[in-house]
Amino acid sequence: MDVVEEITRRHRRGEDPPSPALTQNAAVGAVFAARAGPKDSAGAGRQAVCTGAFRCCTRCMEHLSPLDAAFLEIEDADPHVSLAIASVAVVEGPAPSHDEFLALMRSKLPLLPRARQRLVRAPLDLSSPAWQDDPEFDLTYHVRRTALPAPGGDAELCALVARIMGQRLDRDRPLWEYWVVEGLAGGRWAVLAKVHHCMADGVSGTMLYDVMYGDAPAPDEPADDRGESLLSLLGGVLKAPWAIAGGLVSLAWSLLPVNATSLLGRIGTPRLYRVVRASLPEVKQVARAFGVTVNDVVLAAVTCAYREVLLQRGERPTPHSVRTMVPVSVRGDRKVDNQISLRLAFLPVGAQTPVEALSLVHGQFTALKAGHQSESGNAVAQLAKHEPFAPLAWTIRLGGMMPQRSIVTVTTNVPGPREPLKVLGRRIVEILPYVPIAIRIRTGIAVLSYADRLAIGITADRDSTPDVDVLSSALRKAIAELVTASRRDVAATRRD
Repeated sequence: MDVVEEITRRHRRGEDPPSPALTQNAAVGAVFAARAGPKDSAGAGRQAVCTGAFRCCTRCMEHLSPLDAAFLEIEDADPHVSLAIASVAVVEGPAPSHDEFLALMRSKLPLLPRARQRLVRAPLDLSSPAWQDDPEFDLTYHVRRTALPAPGGDAELCALVARIMGQRLDRDRPLWEYWVVEGLAGGRWAVLAKVHHCMADGVSGTMLYDVMYGDAPAPDEPADDRGESLLSLLGGVLKAPWAIAGGLVSLAWSLLPVNATSLLGRIGTPRLYRVVRASLPEVKQVARAFGVTVNDVVLAAVTCAYREVLLQRGERPTPHSVRTMVPVSVRGDRKVDNQISLRLAFLPVGAQTPVEALSLVHGQFTALKAGHQSESGNAVAQLAKHEPFAPLAWTIRLGGMMPQRSIVTVTTNVPGPREPLKVLGRRIVEILPYVPIAIRIRTGIAVLSYADRLAIGITADRDSTPDVDVLSSALRKAIAELVTASRRDVAATRRD
């Protein structure tokens, strides 16, 4: 056990620090001195009073996992990047007053202790960043209000989302904002929830909807631990060594450079945002008709959209032009954090029709699931919890500065609330997702289901992707063609 681990273990138990002969390094003491802060009176009864550099409040010792912290390191690597995720709940009118919405937020804060906490970083990255109650927490700073210009349609809403999401969250405060947006067409209004990716992934973000606007209980209490023991993790690897090894090899091969296109390159700060809507029952009908998954249907439509963008730009779509990163949830609890792995795959942009693309996507992702990419990625993430943090942080930060040529886009599909929700008695009509972009990825696609709706949010770098409407129009067209093809298939089956 190294010095930092020993001090951390004693710190959690409220024990005295080890002897000076063991610590030797005064910087280690500075780690905890930096984490210690004034006691937040709002947190009385749930944290101990700090009694020195080594015996500070319990709350400040809830550390980010390496996966959570990675989103901070990637953001730090590029000043043009803001790694916050978001969703926009469009709600039936009339909009509540500012005081009404503040009262709602205030009533939910006891269920979400992380909402009152800010990050504290250790000097020299001797340990991962920690969460600490913000003694100057101000709810009115985080809950904001604005209005769309007339006519308050998609164009105006998407422009607002792009502008808000292009701005970084203040690291000196809790990493979230809620924006109440008035002036939507049809007398509607919206709530934009913006949360840094180091706090939550898409699945836990969806869980917050049920907590904020439903009757769901508080999320599971965050625990500052290292997850499974190292022996347990190694035992799991030894039980299926070839599967894990095969998955790691597959991931390694998936990091080879793609064929050069204009889809990948440097990005700026401003963003563009577009929305495509679909009927979830119709998409499920496509999946049933062709014997595939809903995710396959979405990825096939995304494939066709990128093919059209390349063609419109005068570039040749090849089998190795567009590799996408597909996050995969490995969540086993209700904590608000990141519990994801990934699959990396080429989108078959050479396919001539949406139906052909659907067949190729289904075959490819069926093979990837059997290849254990996501299991291997999760094993690496779990093992990272047992490694010194500083080398991990420096490696991720340095990697984020390098010009990666392997991943062209990200496509995330998150199941949202199944039942309609209400905000202060007003029905949520739809929920629109937003995914951030970074590391030279110029476009990202987020898919979110809500009740019987499917919303697809497209994020693009404004400087390099002014033709984002080509992507959104082609995506919308591909879904419509798949729905039509599935109906023909069903009709033909019935005739037979």
